[in-house]
Amino acid sequence: MAVGVIGDDLMVRLDPADAERALAEPHTRPMDFTGRPMKGMIFVDSAGTESDADLGAWAEAGADFAASLSPK
Repeated sequence: MAVGVIGDDLMVRLDPADAERALAEPHTRPMDFTGRPMKGMIFVDSAGTESDADLGAWAEAGADFAASLSPK
């Protein structure tokens, strides 16, 4: 999984170190869908994906990380 949509939020899977850095970006927060933050997962709210460029950057970041993982 690279990205997903939950309500109005974009869920992005990143390398855990990259996710920590991404949380400093505007419109991001830890992904806590299960009630506790998940390592390497963030939410980007709709304001952070308004432009095609912003949405594309987040989708590319998630896809790059997913492509780096070993196949199951």
